[in-house]
Amino acid sequence: MRETRFHPGDWVVYCKTKHSTHPGPRAENVTPAAFGEQYSYTVDKYWVVDELLSDGRLRLLTRRGKEHVVRPDDPNLHRARWWERLFYRQRFLAIAATKPATR
Repeated sequence: MRETRFHPGDWVVYCKTKHSTHPGPRAENVTPAAFGEQYSYTVDKYWVVDELLSDGRLRLLTRRGKEHVVRPDDPNLHRARWWERLFYRQRFLAIAATKPATR
């Protein structure tokens, strides 16, 4: 069996695609819809690996306590780079502060 490159507690960045009428200040790659009512854009999300599931997928925790399940080979997912760990440290630490004590 292939060893996974992610482990519980790892800090990861997920590039999430969103759609809305008003992209936020962290929006990147903003493109308008065909008639201009909405925009499509990406936002980097700073999450922590909570658990490796039996089927190989990862359970990720957000700052507000939500959970997302993604495949470890998802092209939108990567380990936090050294500068992301430095500049966004408080976002990752906030997740640890909101994590439930037991599961």
